[in-house]
Amino acid sequence: MLFKDIVGQEELKKQLTETARKGTVAHAQLFCGQPGAGAFPLALAYARYLNCTDRSETDACGKCKSCLQYNELAHPDLHFVFPIVANREGKKTVCDDYLAEWCDFLKTYAYFDLDRWLDRIEAGNKQALIYAEESDRILRKVSLKIYEAEYRILLIWMPERMNIACANKLLKIIEEPPQNTVILMVSDTPEQILGTILSRTQRLNVRPITAEALTEALIQQYHLEPDAARQIAHLAHGNMLEAEKALSTEQESDVFLAFFIRMMRNSWARNVKEMKNMAEELSTMTREKQKSFLNYCQHLIRENFVYRFRSDDLNYMKPNEAAFSTRFSPFVNERNVFDLIRELADAERHISQNGNAKMIFFDLSLQITVLLKK
Repeated sequence: MLFKDIVGQEELKKQLTETARKGTVAHAQLFCGQPGAGAFPLALAYARYLNCTDRSETDACGKCKSCLQYNELAHPDLHFVFPIVANREGKKTVCDDYLAEWCDFLKTYAYFDLDRWLDRIEAGNKQALIYAEESDRILRKVSLKIYEAEYRILLIWMPERMNIACANKLLKIIEEPPQNTVILMVSDTPEQILGTILSRTQRLNVRPITAEALTEALIQQYHLEPDAARQIAHLAHGNMLEAEKALSTEQESDVFLAFFIRMMRNSWARNVKEMKNMAEELSTMTREKQKSFLNYCQHLIRENFVYRFRSDDLNYMKPNEAAFSTRFSPFVNERNVFDLIRELADAERHISQNGNAKMIFFDLSLQITVLLKK
């Protein structure tokens, strides 16, 4: 990952390259922002830039020995820490046991979130953590002699997932950092990080990508027509991960809209037979598609509520969605909008926990029946 490969964030890129050139590199830094804004790609590109032997004012060269090692994520002075699901039977209890999967994952996805990583390692509904055992590995890594780089880099993704014992040992390293060691942490929920760690790090807030930068990236990377790229960038709210998801579900959205319309009409008409039939149909989808559909429903409920204000700049709907909203939006109001979104979010959570999809969707339809009458 080079700086030029990251969408937008020009001010942060300039800030980071300047610290390297001026030699004012903070030993503990925290990149905060939603996954699709680019916090992790920025941290990884910064790590590469710090150790590039022929860097320019704006980026690493991509050709020196250090950069070639970064291409393969195999630099001896680059160490990763990330949430895992311990598998005692498979003898996978620390991050290094998952390193092959992790490196392959990073080569596949520039923008990602925890769900995507957990799907990659087939974690199911198990909780991912950075376990206490990891602290000994971290201490060993930072105590080793630097092989060949100017800086030893410890890149920690989601430090808020650290076991408290591990977090306390990390705190000790931050308070007494080994020479030329840089700790880069990436978090989308920094408020959950140990307070004593937060107070000792330099924080960088990674804001959502501008609509202009996101639109340009979609045109260049996916060869979209400008109007289509602007529409997706508008829907993604500055989040490249959401934009990529929108691209992959573009064809599905018409199917999802049809299901959404049926669900709302069945609930309004109290058509229990059709509610059961639809629950049966939805239960045949994959778990990921079921979650995507419920996420889409939450989006449409929000948009139908906003639609009532007749403010185009606040709405994020396609023409066919807006056409339905002209008739449906009066039924989404101040009395039921939050309850509707909560029921849909709860259903999505239950699907994630491998609940019975047929029962979840049928119960959801019954709940919507009550709420639409408010």
